[in-house]
Amino acid sequence: MRVAFLGLGIMGQRMAANLVKAGHEVSVWNRTPKALEGARVGATPAETAQGAEVVWMCVTDTAAVEQVLFGPNGVNSVLTEGMVVVDSSTISPSSTVRFAKKVRARGADYVDAPVTGSKTAAGDGTLVFIVGASEERIAQLQPLFDAMGKTVVRVGDTGMGHAAKLAMNLQVALIYEGFAEGLTLATKLGVEPDRLIELIQTSIVRSGVVDYKAPFVLARDFTPHFPLRLMRKDIHLMLDAAKEVRVKLPVLETVEEIYEVAEEEGFGDLDFAATLELLEKWAGVEVKGAK
Repeated sequence: MRVAFLGLGIMGQRMAANLVKAGHEVSVWNRTPKALEGARVGATPAETAQGAEVVWMCVTDTAAVEQVLFGPNGVNSVLTEGMVVVDSSTISPSSTVRFAKKVRARGADYVDAPVTGSKTAAGDGTLVFIVGASEERIAQLQPLFDAMGKTVVRVGDTGMGHAAKLAMNLQVALIYEGFAEGLTLATKLGVEPDRLIELIQTSIVRSGVVDYKAPFVLARDFTPHFPLRLMRKDIHLMLDAAKEVRVKLPVLETVEEIYEVAEEEGFGDLDFAATLELLEKWAGVEVKGAK
């Protein structure tokens, strides 16, 4: 298929590379120009999307999606009947519905398909796509999903993909924060972090979040798989969405305060697991594995 891929960040570059490997005809664009082996590089979103069957976006936030679609040299100007726009960013569900309406007015379709999985999963082509679209549209896009991921979960129609993604990331943020606070308290009380994690992994406290993050934490490796500043951006999206539908998220509101201070302390470009370093600073301890 002819695919225009817009956004070559931590996730997008790996996703686009897998489309190239699968034999698709790929053109790419990034706000800061980047090349991708096997793909044509476009100067603007509009130029990159010209003649594509599918336009796939993976950019930073809601404002970036709107700019790519409807700003100067945006994709909307070249949309034609039958094209499909797919968004794998993480953005506002209500904005997604609004963007879809404008895209469909041009005769194209709009699919929200955010992902869950790390940069490793993006590279390995084992992402999970959380999709708001019809079954028929998903079937049309299946070869592209297959190139980049291992699973497609349809959660409803337009906007529901982003809604479900926010609910997923909410849980990731809260689960990790509980893990980090537990580690900090245990360390301060004299329990070795390795022993606590061994206990966690043999109990009902065990989770995929802990399984994935624990080795990095013990090694004190906060290389960004998902930067803290982007998780904070998602937390703001969660709180905004909750306000729109009059839902209270009191625990998340407290966690957002931790992220705010962590970013002020200079941890924004580290992995979100670096909130642990803020807790350590407050407690006067360091969580570190024995090896």
